[in-house]
Amino acid sequence: MEIISKSYLSSFHEVLEQEASAIISLKEVLDEETINRAIEMILTCNGRVVVTGVGKSGIIGRKINATLASTGTPSLFLHPAEGLHGDLGMVTKEDIVIAISNSGESDEVLRLIPSINKIGAKMIAIVQNTKSTLAVKSDLVLSIGDVTEACPLGLAPTTSTTVTLALGDALAVALLKARDFKPEDFAVYHPSGSLGRKLLLTVQDVVVSTNKNPVVHGNVSIKEALFLMTAQGMGATSVVDEHDLLVGILTDGDIRRAFALSDNVLLSHVDDLCNRNPIVITSDMLAVDALKIMEERKINVLPVADSNNRPIGMIHIHDLMKLGI
Repeated sequence: MEIISKSYLSSFHEVLEQEASAIISLKEVLDEETINRAIEMILTCNGRVVVTGVGKSGIIGRKINATLASTGTPSLFLHPAEGLHGDLGMVTKEDIVIAISNSGESDEVLRLIPSINKIGAKMIAIVQNTKSTLAVKSDLVLSIGDVTEACPLGLAPTTSTTVTLALGDALAVALLKARDFKPEDFAVYHPSGSLGRKLLLTVQDVVVSTNKNPVVHGNVSIKEALFLMTAQGMGATSVVDEHDLLVGILTDGDIRRAFALSDNVLLSHVDDLCNRNPIVITSDMLAVDALKIMEERKINVLPVADSNNRPIGMIHIHDLMKLGI
C-alpha cells in the first residue's frame, strides 16, 4: 500500500485554536452571580456533590468528580443507567447533583429528575442549551455557551467536552480556594502520591519499614563495630555510653580515614574514632525534612533518638529515595 506524504499540522492547529477560543469565551458566558451561586450552593451543602452524565458527558463527569473529591469537596459519580436501577439510593436530600448533558435532553439523565426531586436534592445543570428540559428543571444552570464542535462533521463531542472539562476544573479550583485547601490537605487524599509521601511520611515510618538500629558501646573494638555495620548495611552505627544514651556516631568513612594514619585501626576502640557531635533527629520529624538535612550537610545517615536520647533507629538516604521522598 502506497503511503502518501501529507501534513496534518494545519488540522491540529485548527482544532487546538477552536477549543482554546471556546474555553476563553466561557469567561463571557458565565456571569459573576451565577458562578457565586454555584460555589455557595456547594460550600453550604451538608452532603456530597453527585456528578452524573451519560456517554462522553459521563466520561467528563467522572473526571470532574475525581477532581472535586481530591481537592476537598466530597463527591461521587452516579451513572444514570445504574441510578435508574437502584443506585439513586446513594443520593440524599443533603446532596447537590451536577447533571451534565450538552443538549440537555439526554433521556437517561432526564429520567433521574423525578426521583432526585422526590429525594430533595438540588440540581446544577451543565448544558449548552439553556432552554433545554434539563436546564429548565434544575435549580441552577452553568452554560458552556454556543460552542461549535471541532469535529468537521459536527457530530463527535470535541469542543463541548473540552469546555465542560475546563468549567469543571474552574469550579473545583474555586472551591479549593474558598475552602483554603492546603498542600497538607491534598496529601491526606493522596497518601500514595509523591506529595503525600513528602507531607505525611515521618521518620518513624521509615524506621519501622527498615527496622535498622545499629548500636555499639564506645569501649568495643572497631573490628566488632565494623562487623555490626556490615550486618546492618547502614555504613554507620550509633555509639552509646554505659547508660545506653546516644553520645556519637561511627561511620565507615571515619574508619577509612583512620586507616590512612595507622594500620592498627581495627584494634582501636570506637570511642577513639567516633564523632562526638552527631546530628540527631527525632521520630516525629517529617522524612522529607530529614532528607533536606542529609543533602545540606552532605551525609548519608542520621541516627534517630527518643525523648530520653536513646537511639531507636537509623535512616539512610537510600531508604528515603526508595520510598519516593
